[in-house]
Amino acid sequence: MPTISMFYGILIQMYWDEHAPPHFHAIYGEYKATINIRDLSLGEGELPRRAKQLVLDWAELHQAELLADWDLCQANQHPRPIDPLK
Repeated sequence: MPTISMFYGILIQMYWDEHAPPHFHAIYGEYKATINIRDLSLGEGELPRRAKQLVLDWAELHQAELLADWDLCQANQHPRPIDPLK
């Protein structure tokens, strides 16, 4: 599972051959969640409130890049790294 970004101890990963809707995985310690890229909603799992807000802020800034990476993963290609939240 490729890590496409990392910030404040949060890993952002995207897997190959995933199911729709387009999403990514956020991992923070023992917490794991999926985030829908199109509407920036929390899918499965959970994150602490602060980590969730950081992930959503980052995803909003990089939504187009996330969708491009989703397309790469669906074509069995390695996603490109995305700048971390600063």
